[in-house]
Amino acid sequence: MNSSIGRLHRWAGSLDHVVEVAGRLASWTGFALVLVMAFNVLLRYGFHTGSVAMQELEWHLMAPVSLLCMAYAIKHEGHVRVDILYGRFSPRWQRIIEFISCLCAVALCVIVIKLSYGYVEQSYRIGEGSPDPGGLPYRFILKAMIPAGFTLLLLQSLAATLRALIALLGGEPPAAKPEHELEHAA
Repeated sequence: MNSSIGRLHRWAGSLDHVVEVAGRLASWTGFALVLVMAFNVLLRYGFHTGSVAMQELEWHLMAPVSLLCMAYAIKHEGHVRVDILYGRFSPRWQRIIEFISCLCAVALCVIVIKLSYGYVEQSYRIGEGSPDPGGLPYRFILKAMIPAGFTLLLLQSLAATLRALIALLGGEPPAAKPEHELEHAA
């Protein structure tokens, strides 16, 4: 059983690593978003002009920030957790609830990925672009952030499910450590 728990630890760590790398890469779109917004403000108020494409680029960059970074935020406990009854339950019931909620998150991610795939495929097939003159083409790239973001969330949910399973099996669940802590531990 110890080797099984060790294997679950390694799998959870591998999933955490993927989410960590993807989250760090996607977080750079936040920096790009700030630069684009500053440039748009400069154009509008400094030169009394603007660009439809640059304005659309703002929300094209917002999609990866919100969708690709949500798994990273959850990994680092940057989400809001409502704990009205949970803290009053016994540790055993807390582990059971954690496991069930992780399984529900996995199911939700699978449903969203499955439903959004056709949405992205249709956009790609018709060559969807902006309806505005001077707008951005390739709208399918923006829409592809939905299944991509929920795939990352699925990976993070699977890692959390493995940690909850380890706790249910009586092992000590590994905390989702930041990547720099994982590197020093090796």
